[in-house]
Amino acid sequence: MFVITKGLAEAARWKDAEAAGTARPNSDGAIAEHPSPRWGLAARGATVEAGSPSFDFQLSARGEVWADEAARLYQQAVARQWDPNTAIDWDTPFELPAAVEDAVVQVMTYLIENETAALIIPSRFIAQLHPHFREVMQLLAIQAADEARHIEVFTRRALLHRESLGLSTAGGQASLKTIVEEPDWATASFLLSVLGEGTFLTLLWFLRDYAPDPVTQRLVTLVAQDEARHVAFGMAHLKAHAQRDPGLLGRLGLATERRHDALRHTAGLNAEVFDALVLLAAGSFEVDAIRSGWDRVQTLQGAMHDGRRQRLLTLGFSNTEAERLSALHTRNFM
Repeated sequence: MFVITKGLAEAARWKDAEAAGTARPNSDGAIAEHPSPRWGLAARGATVEAGSPSFDFQLSARGEVWADEAARLYQQAVARQWDPNTAIDWDTPFELPAAVEDAVVQVMTYLIENETAALIIPSRFIAQLHPHFREVMQLLAIQAADEARHIEVFTRRALLHRESLGLSTAGGQASLKTIVEEPDWATASFLLSVLGEGTFLTLLWFLRDYAPDPVTQRLVTLVAQDEARHVAFGMAHLKAHAQRDPGLLGRLGLATERRHDALRHTAGLNAEVFDALVLLAAGSFEVDAIRSGWDRVQTLQGAMHDGRRQRLLTLGFSNTEAERLSALHTRNFM
């Protein structure tokens, strides 16, 4: 008779293995402060075999990227995804005066290039993020998907009654380039989400209120819902980061000053975009209407400043610094 005895090789294989945190994010210690590079692509909570290769994820510190709100915002984002083909009635009949339609096309052109920047930035940092922070990774991925959808609907509206888009200026491109090329995650997130997209959100509400047709009004309303979520995450993770790193706010302030200095010789907001906003707010070329439209755009810019200042206060800046930094924000809005 032969007796087969199980050897120790299989068990020995898992000697020195370690758990990659805990799967459930609400468990004590589930989110590591500094997840090991050796955990690599393993799911959080998995047991990682010794000898697994190390991965060089540059964003691997909880204090830099994590926000407890990430999971909730991701779930909200998934639940509120919308299909451009069904959420917007593109066949709604309307006809605008030629100049008003041209103004809509110019604004849509401006929105497209800003949303393109807002797609590129999170997409670039996703690849640097340690997968241990999966909720943040998922949220950034769906944020990029949101921006892709926004680009689609703005393009479709621009081409609804026209064959081509409007103008893109060197100043606008230069403004966005400073964010797209920002190498630091916290700084890029601050410039994009807290200052840029927060200001952009106020613009979308303005367009909702003064949209000249139901298609434009519907699509900017849907886009604004997504952008509000993007701003909420930017605020949440930067506020958590600032609480852990007292020097962060100073660095963000300096980054705002550097960007302002870099753009001080540019023209700022495309004059055609400004004129288009005035016309949309006016509704016609009547002298009194144009005057009202101009006043409304001035009110818009004041509301943008107030919103930025309030977000800066929420992050922990003093009232004086919040006022000053908001005033330094690019005239191109984003």
